[in-house]
Amino acid sequence: MKNLEKYNNAFVQVFGAKVEDLNDSYGKETVEEWDSVHQLGLIAELEEAFDIMFDPEDIMDMTSYAKGKDLLAKYDVAL
Repeated sequence: MKNLEKYNNAFVQVFGAKVEDLNDSYGKETVEEWDSVHQLGLIAELEEAFDIMFDPEDIMDMTSYAKGKDLLAKYDVAL
């Protein structure tokens, strides 16, 4: 599975999103289900999928699809 597929799959698993709905505007401000519980679930999915451990400040910054891509780049995960 490619990294982008793993990334998208995390959103599908946590939010029940459709892959075609995932874009840079998908986030805390536009997704009704996005709350702290779902945000932590997303972090857990991403940490497992990419074998990384996010810093606490990065966990707080994970507020959108676009921001998640930036955070993964910080951990040398290319999408």
